[in-house]
Amino acid sequence: MSQSSFFGGKVLAATFLMAVFGWGIGFYGPPIFMYAVIQKTGWSLALCSAAVTVHFLAGTLIVVNLPVLYKRAGLPLTTVLGATILSLGVYGWAISTQPYQLFISATLSGFGWVTMGAAAVNAIIAPWFVSKRPGALAMAYNGASIGGVVFSSAWVYLIGRFGFQQSAIGVGILSTVVIGALSLKVFKIQPVQIGQYPDGAHQDPTKLTQSPSNTAIPLRANRQFVTLALAMSLGLFAQIGLISQLFLLVVDHVTQEIAGLAMGLTTASAIAGRFLSNWLISPSTNRRTVACMSYGCQLAGCLTLMGISAIPALLWIGMILFGMGIGNATSLPPLIAQSEFPRQQIHRVVTLIVATAQGCYAFAPVFFGGIKSLLAGAQGELLILALAGGIQSLAMLALFIGGKGSEQPRKNDAMINGQ
Repeated sequence: MSQSSFFGGKVLAATFLMAVFGWGIGFYGPPIFMYAVIQKTGWSLALCSAAVTVHFLAGTLIVVNLPVLYKRAGLPLTTVLGATILSLGVYGWAISTQPYQLFISATLSGFGWVTMGAAAVNAIIAPWFVSKRPGALAMAYNGASIGGVVFSSAWVYLIGRFGFQQSAIGVGILSTVVIGALSLKVFKIQPVQIGQYPDGAHQDPTKLTQSPSNTAIPLRANRQFVTLALAMSLGLFAQIGLISQLFLLVVDHVTQEIAGLAMGLTTASAIAGRFLSNWLISPSTNRRTVACMSYGCQLAGCLTLMGISAIPALLWIGMILFGMGIGNATSLPPLIAQSEFPRQQIHRVVTLIVATAQGCYAFAPVFFGGIKSLLAGAQGELLILALAGGIQSLAMLALFIGGKGSEQPRKNDAMINGQ
């Protein structure tokens, strides 16, 4: 089979585009939505930060049940419905005149966006790529970064030019149509339906790598699972908490337009960070070490941003360093799971760590927003940056602790990958 005829290439491209809309609207959008709502209504930062928390917390309910939804409704229909609900939720953000309306809208947008989030990307890519999964996931998650680059500036421009309500309608219609087309033409196809195998192989590689010792590992007391879930939760808690306040933090130093560009630069840097991580990963690489390096970049970014009041040029350096780790926070944990758990258990592990992380980081916006509300000005800015950096350090520690004794699983991964 030639690689040009391998349908997995089309799946990868479609997943990339889905991630552009999913993250551009549902992940990088809420901090800007929050700013627009504050400007329109005069509601407090704490109140609007709580709405962002509701957005991410609501998504947890869907993430943990995605396998059930896929089984009952199918992945394509679930994804289209998610895109539609996300669009309705964002429109609700735009027209809310009472706090309860804002929280209902945040619930809807949270329900919708996770059907195009990390767990969804992994579910779409997994049937088509096994040995080439690190590269495939990296490419698909680059769509998330492109979504941040495009939409961080686009939301600022569109809302300023056309208003929040009209912008929400336009983007919502476009995203729903695009996701509907992708679901109908691409996502409904599975390898077995067209006689193809993962990675474009001529025969099913799973039949060549079966091992009688490939039994399920109990997860509740498993150190690798617990520390991986903890690290992902801590890392994303720090990341989402800071991102939720980052636009407000930056706009205190520069104009709204430049702040939008700075946010875009941050997410563009995620592409470079993910590319570097993918380059570093080999069958013999400890993937937890690569993840620690990624968290270290974000820690360095937080420390650098603490000096922007004295040296404004540090803004760009700090945003680049922090951005280098944004994409890896979601793409590396599934790859670590692939190297440390039996094949048949990977989907369950990924679903659980993503749901656990989202349940934790959902509270980050209200936590960081509350701190910034209590300590205004430079003090609040320094504190949230210090907290974000400190929590990233704890994530690195969790990865290090869980990495002890994981050599054998990585050998198993090399066998799976045919190395």
